[in-house]
Amino acid sequence: MKHFLKVFSIAFLAFMLMVGSGLFVFTKFYNDAEAKNPDENIVNKDDKKDNEKKVESDLTPFEKAVKESKRVNILLLGLEGSRTDTIIFASFNPEDKHLDLISIPRDTYFHNKGYDAGDLRKINAKYGRSGTKGLKKAVESILGGAPIDFYVSIRYEGVERIVDALGGVEVNVPFHMVYEDTTKGKEPLYIDIPKGRQVLDGEEAVKFLRFRKSNDGKTGYSDGDLGRMKTQQQFLKSAMKKTLSLNIINVAKTAFEEVRTDMELSDILYYARYGFSMNMDNISMDMLPGSAKYKTVQGTRYSYFYHDSNKTKELIKKLYDVQEENNNNN
Repeated sequence: MKHFLKVFSIAFLAFMLMVGSGLFVFTKFYNDAEAKNPDENIVNKDDKKDNEKKVESDLTPFEKAVKESKRVNILLLGLEGSRTDTIIFASFNPEDKHLDLISIPRDTYFHNKGYDAGDLRKINAKYGRSGTKGLKKAVESILGGAPIDFYVSIRYEGVERIVDALGGVEVNVPFHMVYEDTTKGKEPLYIDIPKGRQVLDGEEAVKFLRFRKSNDGKTGYSDGDLGRMKTQQQFLKSAMKKTLSLNIINVAKTAFEEVRTDMELSDILYYARYGFSMNMDNISMDMLPGSAKYKTVQGTRYSYFYHDSNKTKELIKKLYDVQEENNNNN
């Protein structure tokens, strides 16, 4: 059990950034954001548009829709060391106040020339090699050219503190989660969470997010990490719902100690103002279309997630309300 999908913590933080979890907190605690940001590969949204200008007649319907859209797209990252353990594409439309989240499996196949080892052909290895700038480009490619304006990242150590600051999060545990790891040289891990609806504190929430299957392999998600992502999306929705009923200034104080982003304070405040009229009905969650398959690379068998490029393009076009593009190609 070397990796955890921290869907809750990542999307929850982005949720706070975009929907106004505390304008006062941003003003007071975010003035040192540039000093806290270790990544120098920042792409400003306006600069990016200037660098990618095209003659109007040369634009495809999708490119035209992107150019005219007021959507802001954020790459949400959960970091474990030099790898991204969680990757989520978040797209917020300020016109209808709708937030769309697309989870991208960490094992998604992405092969760059020169990075031929099997473990480097996974999207989660891109960050360690190319930073957020390279990862943004990789995800844009996977998503058929959907632009990414900003990134938000967090390390998993902050999850427990955030959940405790919320006062716990209610979930419906799909089965009795039992697991233990007493490997020498590692901190012992004991998981024993009964099946059913319950409120998890920070410590139990982290265990919930970490669980994959029991020691004997008989209990767990039948579809592996994809099943776990679905369960954690349920956890995320519950957490978001709770934030809307709380005075979450203190929650934000805790969360922002863990966050890194290239968003300017002015951008954060601009998008935050939309949150006061936002509700859970305005949040949609999807997973990158595709399927898991095995592939042998340099004599070693690896499990990869191969995204379905056609279905992915359809999903992204739907976000931008793009009509069929093949009318001019007949």
